[in-house]
Amino acid sequence: MLNVEQFRYDADNFGYLIYGKREAIAVDGGAWQEILDFLKSNSLELTIVTNTHGHFDHTSGNDELRKLTKAKFLDFTELPDNKEIPIDGKNISVHRTPGHTADSVCFYTGKALISGDTLFNGTIGNCFTGDLKSFFLSIKRLMVLPDETVIYAGHDYIKDSLAFARRLEPGNKDIDGFLNSYDSNQVYSTMADERRINPYLRFNEDPIIKILEKRGLPCATEWERWKSLMSIE
Repeated sequence: MLNVEQFRYDADNFGYLIYGKREAIAVDGGAWQEILDFLKSNSLELTIVTNTHGHFDHTSGNDELRKLTKAKFLDFTELPDNKEIPIDGKNISVHRTPGHTADSVCFYTGKALISGDTLFNGTIGNCFTGDLKSFFLSIKRLMVLPDETVIYAGHDYIKDSLAFARRLEPGNKDIDGFLNSYDSNQVYSTMADERRINPYLRFNEDPIIKILEKRGLPCATEWERWKSLMSIE
C-alpha cells in the first residue's frame, strides 16, 4: 500500500510525499526542508519530483529537492494521460485534468487523489484557461472515483469554500457536519464528502437544480447546470 504525507507551506499551500517502504515521490514540494527531514527520519529515497501544474506556488521547491537528492524531475510533457509511475512495486496513475491550467494533472494512488488546484475540498479551482468545457469533463472524470477516495488538494480553502456552499444551499446539513470535523493539521475529504457538500459535483442533484431554476439560469443539461454554477459569485 502507498502512503501519503501532507506538508503545509506558505499561507495555505499543500505539498505531498507519496511513499512506500523505501521510495517516495514529491508532488508540489514547496515545503522542501520538511520533506527532506521526513525522508531522512523514515529512511526513504526520493526518486521523483513532479507537480500538479506549473504555477510557481506549486513548483517553488523543485530546485532544492533536485539539488539535494538524486530524484528525477518529471515535467508535464513526461506525464501523459494514464501514465503509470511505479514506486515500490505499486503504481501511481496520472490523470490529465485540464481546466484550472492546461497542464493540470492529478495523481491517483488507488486510495488517494492528489488533486492540485483542479478539485479542492468543497470547491474547485478557478478556470484560468477559460476552457470551461474541458474543466467540466475533468471534473466528471474525477467524479467516477470510488466514494472512499481521499482527496488531497493543493490549498486549504475549506472555510471560504464551505461558506459559499452554505450561502448557495443553506439547508444542506452535511456542510456544517463536514466543517465541524475540519482539522487544519490534516486537511482532506473523501469523494463521498464531495458528493454531499461540493456544489460543483452536485450539479445533477435536485436541490442544486432548483437553485438554478430559481435564479433563472440555464439548467436543461448537466453541462448547462455546471456552467451556470460557475457563473455564480
